[in-house]
Amino acid sequence: MIVSHGASAIRPNLLILGGTTGAALLAEAVARRDIPATISLAGRVARPRPLAVPMRVGGFGGAEGLAAWLRAHGITHLVDATHPFAAAISRNAVAACETAGIPLIALTRPPWVAAPGDAWSHVPDIAAAVAALCRPRARVMLAVGRVHLPDFAANPQHFYLLRLVDPPAAPLPFPDAEVIVDRGPFETESDMALLRRHGIELVVSKNSGGAAAYAKIAAARALGLPVLMIDRPAMPDRREVGDVEAVLDWIAHAGTERGVKT
Repeated sequence: MIVSHGASAIRPNLLILGGTTGAALLAEAVARRDIPATISLAGRVARPRPLAVPMRVGGFGGAEGLAAWLRAHGITHLVDATHPFAAAISRNAVAACETAGIPLIALTRPPWVAAPGDAWSHVPDIAAAVAALCRPRARVMLAVGRVHLPDFAANPQHFYLLRLVDPPAAPLPFPDAEVIVDRGPFETESDMALLRRHGIELVVSKNSGGAAAYAKIAAARALGLPVLMIDRPAMPDRREVGDVEAVLDWIAHAGTERGVKT
């Protein structure tokens, strides 16, 4: 439930739950408009890019901790611009805003949809992706993020190509792998060359949506490679919009009937 602040004018003070390109673009937009805001990052990237508003890093201590933080810092609006797979913080954000009486909106990107020429197999979650790799050795591009790498230790027979924002902090959980440290956005042509160079036979990817990480999907299509696509987790009922301008409009009218609810 989004709790109305009414139509009276208040000076916004935003908390942006970030970690995505959309969150960075929103931070730039509110900074240009002199809207006070703080962006919160989970801390999974060692060297986050500089952002246009003050940054905090780390968790809040669940929904109750987040609600307390919102009250303590006088937050008037919360924008959930986290990764589409960050289901836990998104659930906590909805619960915290209900507790604190603060309106919330999610800045989301639509999921990728298979195009002609794609060869996708869908699985519902990481565990199902691990199970799907219980097969003879293959050369796999594993695009699931650093946190989930230990799950795939159950299938050490494969070669894994990993592209990570930061170098691994611990030894990899499988014996045959190569790590590329790089940060998107990526280009289709360069990802095609990458897949060819490493002889990749299968791409495993979360359905993150957006343009920054899509190049590997387009490259797999162009090369006729199968993709094991991990579907998004279910999210709580909340208002969602797909672009920064819609968030800014919502900030100006939060508490009215404007916005999109899904």
